[in-house]
Amino acid sequence: MKKIVSLALAVLLVLSLAACGSKNSGTGDVSDALTLLNTVWATYSEEEKFPVSGGDYDHPVDDAPGAFDISNADNMDYMLGFPGPSVANLVDAASLMHMMNANTFTCGAYHLSDDVSAADVASSLRDNIMNRQWMCGFPDKLVVITMGQFVVSVYGAEDLVDTFRDKLQNCFSSAAVVYDEPIA
Repeated sequence: MKKIVSLALAVLLVLSLAACGSKNSGTGDVSDALTLLNTVWATYSEEEKFPVSGGDYDHPVDDAPGAFDISNADNMDYMLGFPGPSVANLVDAASLMHMMNANTFTCGAYHLSDDVSAADVASSLRDNIMNRQWMCGFPDKLVVITMGQFVVSVYGAEDLVDTFRDKLQNCFSSAAVVYDEPIA
């Protein structure tokens, strides 16, 4: 009887891992930036999670990613480091930030319109974040990832940034790291 139960549990484990492995293998089932961030955040265990908020000033979300209003270019730049002129190229955006200190962890996901180059947006986003005047200390690291018509930036403490990067890549096989650099 123990062998049958063990075998049944092993089969269930293999099937559940196969199902997780096939889920979100690309960007085909992600229709917006918020879904992208929610997918990644859902892979964090309770021990890995840290105090976060999402959204923007007018539409904050506690303990989860939130949609970011792209109509306010100044907020996009101030809160996420997204360059103001590029806001016109967005379909939608979402954010996930450390609740106590944005320099510890700030992540923005950006859904680009079809006629925009993700590589060009990633480059201007990287330059805008790297050229910021930081207050209250520097973040350790910046990572910028492209996935089809999505660009994701994350900066902050190296361990938190690396964990997010790895989880995003595990969720989406099309995720390509285009920048992974220390912030100096």
